[in-house]
Amino acid sequence: METSRSDRLKTVILLWAAAGLTSGLAFYFAGRTGVADLLWVAGVVPALVALGVEILRSLRSGEVGLDIVAALSMAAALVFGETLAAAVVALMYSGGTFLEAFAEGRARRSMRDLLSRVPRTATRHRDGGLEDVPLDDLAPGDRLLIRQGDVVPVDGTVASETAFLDTSALTGESLPVRLARGAEAMSGSTNAGEAFELTATHEAKDSTYAGIVRLVETAQASKAPMSRLADRWSLGFLLVTLGIALAAWWITGDPIRAVAVLVVATPCPLILAVPVALVAGLSRATHFGVLIKGAGPLETMARIHTLILDKTGTLTDGRPQIVSINSQNGMAEDDILRLAASLDQASKHPVAQAIVEAAKARGLALPVPSEVAEFPGEGLVGHVEGRDVVVGGDDFVAARVGRRPGDRTSIAAGSVLVAVAIDGRMAGYLVMSDPLREGASAMLDGLRREGIARILLATGDRADVAERVTEGLGLDGVRAGLTPDQKVLLVLTEHKHGPVMMVGDGVNDAPALAAADVGVAMGARGAAASAEAADVVLLVDRIDRLGPGIEIARSARRIAVESVVAGIGLSVLGMIAAAYGYLTPVEGALLQEVIDVAVILNALRALRITPRETATTAGAA
Repeated sequence: METSRSDRLKTVILLWAAAGLTSGLAFYFAGRTGVADLLWVAGVVPALVALGVEILRSLRSGEVGLDIVAALSMAAALVFGETLAAAVVALMYSGGTFLEAFAEGRARRSMRDLLSRVPRTATRHRDGGLEDVPLDDLAPGDRLLIRQGDVVPVDGTVASETAFLDTSALTGESLPVRLARGAEAMSGSTNAGEAFELTATHEAKDSTYAGIVRLVETAQASKAPMSRLADRWSLGFLLVTLGIALAAWWITGDPIRAVAVLVVATPCPLILAVPVALVAGLSRATHFGVLIKGAGPLETMARIHTLILDKTGTLTDGRPQIVSINSQNGMAEDDILRLAASLDQASKHPVAQAIVEAAKARGLALPVPSEVAEFPGEGLVGHVEGRDVVVGGDDFVAARVGRRPGDRTSIAAGSVLVAVAIDGRMAGYLVMSDPLREGASAMLDGLRREGIARILLATGDRADVAERVTEGLGLDGVRAGLTPDQKVLLVLTEHKHGPVMMVGDGVNDAPALAAADVGVAMGARGAAASAEAADVVLLVDRIDRLGPGIEIARSARRIAVESVVAGIGLSVLGMIAAAYGYLTPVEGALLQEVIDVAVILNALRALRITPRETATTAGAA
């Protein structure tokens, strides 16, 4: 509400200044210069008063803002009778503040769209019928109907045969994705196909979308460090401006030259262009599935020297996958997998669920098991299609079929061996491992090209497992067997090389994420603690989004710096020209208006940043 009132006030002041300038010009050309002067003064006063209020607020908070130069230029022009120049400066300044509000509104459009998509109710199955209920009434296990065009209200699993979801608001993916029964559906996705059933797995407040909205609100409340840096430069810029103005007055004896210098020095580019560029960068990063919690982390992200990666769930997928099936007695691989997966449907163990997913991915029909008994941490026994099936660790299965465990020396470090026995005989082994994420190697190469000088792995896993997983990646170091506090120590130690980015997904990574200059969390499946501690959240479960995020941050910072250099440089050249008498106050005001527009338009280029890898992929597609 406060922002809305402020925007309305800026609009009124702009319209008033424009009306004063244009009506004054009409009377001036009609030969009534006295009335024109009064109208120009009337157009300046509201802008000058509003500017004075802002200056007092800045001084009370201990800041010397660049607005002082704008106020001096308007006041000096009025004092020395240059009312037209004062009216042009008033229109320029009020137009600049209005443009700032407009540009920031445009830059945050995707964030506002994200917030506006929050559903308020959901359609739930209850007692054979359907009812619309508030989101707060939903609980895990509720079965929901998601109609075509509905936004998925909570995280859940698809209970229908298939679902067709548009995830562009969350991940930037331009094409909808098809999900099979049992697949995870993120809240905030839009149903782009037929109606489907969803089984809720989280409450609304704990769902992906609610967490993202909270992070977006945090990002919107941020103020750019470079904007504060511009405020720190303001004292030096003010002294230079006053020095040139007073020197021109003292040497020539003409106060109008000092007025012209002050008018040209009005620092709208420095005030507006930096935050516009960085906020635009935040919006652009969100479009590609990288939520940066503020302009501060974005600016720091652009200067990262060292990258530290967690292993499980970050560099690797975090979910075991079947890499091979070894048959022991001539049974077909699909039969071994089908029977094992059918029995594993009765277990919630991650390995069991991974086996079930692998069987479904092969299109295998899984009958319902019976007489199932689960031995936690060891395995399961039961009946599938009238056959005795045992699935679990090699020792557990060997004891059930009366044989010695098999030879494990040929199994790679970090792999999981799942034994399967059918009707009292060994049927085979499912060899599982946690593989590297797809595109991890290419992602690391891209980060090297972006200027990341050091890339390290930090994991609590065994050294042999870490070395096997990272073989051929060309990392600068592998640190294994680390506790959470040791990860923090590693981050602090790496500070000596430059700004450090830490990427992780687990609760054990949260301290290191908080200690890093920039902490990045895998938000799609990561722990809530890591997302809260991080400065950046990857909204989609893809590590390869990190590269585009860094590239966007660096491009936005570069555009912001360009805006600062161009704004100050052009203003100083204009001041020198005015001091030598080449510009009148009115001409100086018009020149500064041109500088303002040019520099702010340059800052808005950040809205069109397209990461190179993303553009290449799109072109190839």
